[in-house]
Amino acid sequence: MPVPALRITALNQEKVRADGDFVVYWMISARRSAYNFGLQRAVEVASELQKPLLVLEALRSDYPWASDRLHSFVLGGMADNQAAFARTNALYYPYVEPERGAGKGLIDTLAKQAALIVTDEFPCFFLPRMTQAAASRLRIRVEAVDSNGLVPLRATEKAYARAFDFRRWLTRVLPEHARAAPLENPLKRARLPAFPDLSRSITARWPRASAELLAGNASALARLPIDHGVGRGAQVGGARAARQRLDAFLERKLLAFADARNHPDAHGASELSASLHFGHLSPHEVFSRVLALEDITLDALQGRSNGDPKALWQMRPGAEAFLDQLVTWRELGYNYCHHNPDDYDQFRSLPNWAKATLEAHQKDPREQIYSPKQLENAATNDELWNAAQRELVETGQLQGYLRMLWGKRTLTWTRSAKDAFSLLIELNNKYALDGRNPNSYSGISWCFGRYDRPWPEHPIFGTVRLMTSGSARRKLKLSAYLSRFGEPRAPRLPGL
Repeated sequence: MPVPALRITALNQEKVRADGDFVVYWMISARRSAYNFGLQRAVEVASELQKPLLVLEALRSDYPWASDRLHSFVLGGMADNQAAFARTNALYYPYVEPERGAGKGLIDTLAKQAALIVTDEFPCFFLPRMTQAAASRLRIRVEAVDSNGLVPLRATEKAYARAFDFRRWLTRVLPEHARAAPLENPLKRARLPAFPDLSRSITARWPRASAELLAGNASALARLPIDHGVGRGAQVGGARAARQRLDAFLERKLLAFADARNHPDAHGASELSASLHFGHLSPHEVFSRVLALEDITLDALQGRSNGDPKALWQMRPGAEAFLDQLVTWRELGYNYCHHNPDDYDQFRSLPNWAKATLEAHQKDPREQIYSPKQLENAATNDELWNAAQRELVETGQLQGYLRMLWGKRTLTWTRSAKDAFSLLIELNNKYALDGRNPNSYSGISWCFGRYDRPWPEHPIFGTVRLMTSGSARRKLKLSAYLSRFGEPRAPRLPGL
């Protein structure tokens, strides 16, 4: 089955150059060799033209919030990709900028010899600007391919304001789109000419990432011009580690997910969000694994929904709850970023009712105003909020329920909702492995009213939903969590 046309977007008006030497797949967000529409599209064209395939996976050093944490996670994926592509005729070329701007000119040089450049479509962060800028100056066709979710970004005509409406729409279209899934191994049956190698002029100027760097060697990482103050996170990147986490979740956690996911002590989360964000794991693969466990085929899924959000597909509660996160909420965030590319990360993008009530309560007295550095250092009078912030800083993860509380509580310690909104995005993007993602922005925006409705009025929050640490302590199992993160475990950041 070819890649659905709805997932392919031409970024310029140039033609495929049939006399080019090779096809390039410029891997920037779907960083995997399996279940990847972008790779599949590149293989399709290379097969049709009978051209070799070059897979370029590059890692810049000047992207916002570049750090040891983010770099090491991506490098883990590059190491796995190198091993996977070594068994194929495609040439995999990992490039890591040794200094800022060193990678400039690489894609332009490759374009002079290529027949076509295929890249990934990603609806936020700096990636859309980067790919569009490249396409506008290259004299060769550049295609962006959507591997983001189970439903193509362009299957929707608007940004949905409520999960209820989006969920209802999904029940009609999901089975059809899920059938058009990417191939598990796009190169398995491809008969492509072997790629001889890149010219010496290219490899000398833009050398392949070293073995020590791909292995995550600390001294090699230390030589890169990135933030070394944000250390590695609790997770290892790459497809192998992602599948191990998926296996463990499905075997030991899925059935209890509906009840356990909100309790920090239960460790009930899937822990797949970073792997999905960096593209080391495909949502199609995760979805198909859940269906297999529930013994449900895609054909049987059609017409199965009864409209109940807690039993949308008539599966067991754990599977229902997990798929609501993987499909409804995850794809809802991508939907918003796709339709609002200019302000998805801005306070002005919030619903009008939420902005109005927050601004009306802007001058309400705060119990305390903390500086951004005090908040970053988890130096508040709230033990539970401090623990959540420490988890984020130390591990790169933040437990799901506490992530909502973390966002809501910050509003009470800043001079305005706009300040709180901006600070939360900064902290999340700097420390969270799954930050800089549509779901990061929609999750933070939810704390300020997006996808929600007006609630009874309170100081500071107005009619935006209130959450308190006291309520969370009564609801959640927290003793082990507070034992681990309740006291400082690392030196404080400077500038307190």
